[in-house]
Amino acid sequence: MLPRSLLSRRRAVPRLACLLLTVLPLLPAAAPESPRRVLVVTVTTGFRHSCIPLSEQILERMAREDGRFAVDFVRQPEGMPGPPSRPRPGPAGEADPAHQEALRRFADEERRYRETWMPRVEEALRPLHPANLARYAAVLFASTTGELPLPDKQGFIDWIASGRAFIGVHAATDTFHGFRPFIEMIGGEFLRHGPQVAVEGINDDPAHPSGRPLPARWPVFDEIYQFKSHAPERVHSLLRLDRLMLTAEDIKAGRATPGHYPLAWARRHGQGRVFYTALGHREDLWDPGREEKGGRRNPREAARLFQGHLRGGILWALGLEPGRP
Repeated sequence: MLPRSLLSRRRAVPRLACLLLTVLPLLPAAAPESPRRVLVVTVTTGFRHSCIPLSEQILERMAREDGRFAVDFVRQPEGMPGPPSRPRPGPAGEADPAHQEALRRFADEERRYRETWMPRVEEALRPLHPANLARYAAVLFASTTGELPLPDKQGFIDWIASGRAFIGVHAATDTFHGFRPFIEMIGGEFLRHGPQVAVEGINDDPAHPSGRPLPARWPVFDEIYQFKSHAPERVHSLLRLDRLMLTAEDIKAGRATPGHYPLAWARRHGQGRVFYTALGHREDLWDPGREEKGGRRNPREAARLFQGHLRGGILWALGLEPGRP
């Protein structure tokens, strides 16, 4: 027969188990981690891409389906007037009085444009003040162009370097040509592009979240940027071309020029993370369901792969997926 002390302990164990089963459901569950917020900017002061409204829809859907990040938007103010176009000299040249008069009219139109439109753009961009950006883990420029009147440009670059993230899509490199800290942060500057063309991207890092969805060589049809102010050793290459048909004549002849043509890269800027993809000009690359005039040039699978490529870059920039650099 067991001693009385051991019998007491044996009877106490079931009672303790019952008590725990009663109390545990009453304890608060661990709160799920809040999604990391990304501020998407689609404001332009230069060329405005027709894909921008669709890119906003896709990014919003992508965030909702993934659940680990959420997006807010800084959009173009409504009623944007067309910017005045600088007149070109005629056969008589720059000194022609008619051309000089056209230049004066252009200067007046440009002044009125800036006085009436640019204050509205400045107001739209106020959320990018560093004090407001404390709420965000990343900023994403989706085909922004021109010199954006940010409330504090250097403060924005410093915010990224402090440990936040920047994601750039397509024409993000056609922004702030006059502000070198931005060009150095993003890692390259738009120089030119030829006609839209079929290319085969080389996946330089299949282990990176942005390269993981892609095949080793990815056929895609898009507007391909060429860059200046780009040093390959200062970025981690993710996607590139080793040849490109530069002109319509090249395309007609099937003649490609060998070289290094970057399509996507990642880099560290201070403590921050930067991801950029040059793709995303065409709507049928953003959306597998999109129909273009004249029919799709990208198969639906290419759009699904582009979304996976971009989602992976966003998740890496947010620190939610591991990868180099």
